[in-house]
Amino acid sequence: MASELTSRPASGAWQWGRTKQTQRALLDAARAVFAEQGFSGASIADVVERAGSSVGSLYHHFGGKSELFLALWQEHQAAHEKASSAAVAQARRSGEADPTALFCVGARAFLEGSWLRRDLAMLFVSGDGPPGFELMKRRREHEWISQNDALLRLADTSLDRLYAAILTSLIGEGAREVAACRTRRQANAVIDAVIEYARRAMAGGPWKPPTP
Repeated sequence: MASELTSRPASGAWQWGRTKQTQRALLDAARAVFAEQGFSGASIADVVERAGSSVGSLYHHFGGKSELFLALWQEHQAAHEKASSAAVAQARRSGEADPTALFCVGARAFLEGSWLRRDLAMLFVSGDGPPGFELMKRRREHEWISQNDALLRLADTSLDRLYAAILTSLIGEGAREVAACRTRRQANAVIDAVIEYARRAMAGGPWKPPTP
């Protein structure tokens, strides 16, 4: 009896596993449907049919179509964050300490993610999202600017913040171009170009007004 009990997962763990499987199936189905039809054109019925689930299950786990969309976006952002942070951490472990080089390492990882998840990247820049999504995107962009500001060890001045914002915007626009590429070869060329533009922009550091 003891061995039988220890070989079986606890009922709570089994239920949790089933819950995660259901959520994953709904997210994967939503990703495919949104990519094909856009947010506005997609229906909950299409999502649950593709997921092999039910409308009730979707509402139970996510609350609705908007929440599914936002959950996908949050996953996309978390994947960007994880890849960029890991790349920078690895570069530091290898002895790299130059802020410009570290920025480029993190930016390349971000751009790679835009190619790997290009369907999501294009979906999130399409302008077709739930109410309030554009505001969420702007807030996230400001968070990226603050993180890049810290990575580049910039001063707390308006000119340095502008410098960080310009570099962040460059990577963001580059990510859009990467996602729009038709082939891996094209994507690689765009990624290399974005990194080179970033290096050139950072060559002289933030602009300083001339001393009177």
